[in-house]
Amino acid sequence: MGDWPGAERRHPSRSSSTWVIRHALAAWLQAQAEELRQGPPVRILDVGCGVKPYYPFFADIASEYVGVDAVANPMADLLGLVEDLPVEDASFDVVLCTQVLEHCGDPAQAVRELRRVTKPGGRVLASTHGVQVYHPSPTDYYRWTHEGLRMLFTTSAADWRTLTVTPAAGTASGLAMLLGTYVEIALRRTALARPPVWLLNRLGVALDRRVPMLRDPVPGSLIPNLHVVAIP
Repeated sequence: MGDWPGAERRHPSRSSSTWVIRHALAAWLQAQAEELRQGPPVRILDVGCGVKPYYPFFADIASEYVGVDAVANPMADLLGLVEDLPVEDASFDVVLCTQVLEHCGDPAQAVRELRRVTKPGGRVLASTHGVQVYHPSPTDYYRWTHEGLRMLFTTSAADWRTLTVTPAAGTASGLAMLLGTYVEIALRRTALARPPVWLLNRLGVALDRRVPMLRDPVPGSLIPNLHVVAIP
């Protein structure tokens, strides 16, 4: 499925300031798909699907892959907000919600909806920003710490059997992402920005690997993105 849209999300370029988030997110979703591959086919709901960029990771294990988006788009099967999903209760084994929560007006209601449409024993796979520049699409409301995101999920829908919130990358990578963003802006997003952004990303990963404290969500940390696995 090499021609499926969204390749820049599945295989992001290290010379992009978004690399740290997209690379970690793709690797995490591939690992989740590999784990699911050990069991029977699953029915998947992709919330805020866009062009369904991660469908190729799940194509061989999905009995059905349904995309829902807040705006009309030819790849979406359903039209609806994450706060009011147009699907039945407990109707999906896996619910993806990647980089959506920061853009919705009521994230607590969004989490309740994610829980509502997930079958018992299924899983919600969600990701959202810890630290990021303002990026309306069309709106941009929220950022979370790991503790705040855990609280959001437990207070909105308290009956999760298990809930894990994991940093997608460390502080050095987060700083590299922010610096890379402004390098791209300063160089008007031309090809001139690619080498310094590539170097920043390379240094960020190397520092995070070398210094364990930089990888963890400790006081003073700057976590760029967070991954949630919630099992009802």
